[in-house]
Amino acid sequence: MDVRSTAKTVRVTPRKARLVLDLVRGKSVDEALAILEFTPNQAAKAIYKVVKTAAADATHNFQLNPDALYVKACYADEGIVMKRFMPRAKGNAAQILKRTSHITVVVSDEK
Repeated sequence: MDVRSTAKTVRVTPRKARLVLDLVRGKSVDEALAILEFTPNQAAKAIYKVVKTAAADATHNFQLNPDALYVKACYADEGIVMKRFMPRAKGNAAQILKRTSHITVVVSDEK
């Protein structure tokens, strides 16, 4: 059975989140949590929470074996983009894009 967990509007760019998600895709949940705990990246903290939530949902809501769970799929989609402006020379302005992500993790107990 597949169990999905999502974190919406996480303040990290999708590109940086995908680099961390590539580290844990296909790993067991325990191994993925260990990798994320020691990954020095801002996105790793948010992804750690999502993986832990998905595993807890699978265990408590669907009575799946926590030792058999693995990360079946994980991806980061683009969320809203906050647009800010910084003053530049001669009355111009430069646009700054503050990107966000929607991080989704799917855990399963069957290969």
